[in-house]
Amino acid sequence: MQNQKLSGSKPGVAAQRFLDISEIREGVIILRDGTLRVVLAASSINFALKSEEEQEALVSAYVSFLNVLNYPLQIIVQSRKLNIDPYLERLREQEKNLQNELLRLQVADYRQFVGEIIEMGEIMSKRFFVVVPWYPWGGQAKNFFAKAKDVLMPLISLKLKEEEFKKQRAALMQRAELVIGGLQSMGLTVVALDTQGLIELFYECYNPELRETQKIAEVGEINIEK
Repeated sequence: MQNQKLSGSKPGVAAQRFLDISEIREGVIILRDGTLRVVLAASSINFALKSEEEQEALVSAYVSFLNVLNYPLQIIVQSRKLNIDPYLERLREQEKNLQNELLRLQVADYRQFVGEIIEMGEIMSKRFFVVVPWYPWGGQAKNFFAKAKDVLMPLISLKLKEEEFKKQRAALMQRAELVIGGLQSMGLTVVALDTQGLIELFYECYNPELRETQKIAEVGEINIEK
């Protein structure tokens, strides 16, 4: 079994000591305290555009979903400034290549219109995630002192044995499937992030200034610890 580290081609051991993540394996995050996490990417719903009956149905489905939970969930909303420079550049290329003068003027007007909207205010894109936890020792999070002890341990101190990992992962994925079903009942599209998706998510979170200019490598190209 190969464990994917988040450091990429440039090791950052000192920085990793402050992260709660020990490793990412088979689409599962293993934290330094031994707990596991699955991250679900979810779509959104424009609640305000729904009819009154549809809104009531959504609220009812959400209440039913919450009532069946006996463990915590973490909901994360990630906001990013939308970069439309590549889109504007494609419009410029189309404008240059158009032979029809009327169409060329229309593309130029549209490109100017979009550019003015961007100058008036930042346009944000939002992504939604639901983090599903699993506590192998009985379902509850460790207390503060236990967590503090784990944080001081070296990053490589926690390496779950394969058989134990398979067992705990199966239990976590079963819980994740229940969460996915509950969210889908509200009309959401939900998918569990795989290892590559998780690495890209954390890379963008910890390297926001590089996410547009320096893309993360594929899993097979990242430093591997056997």
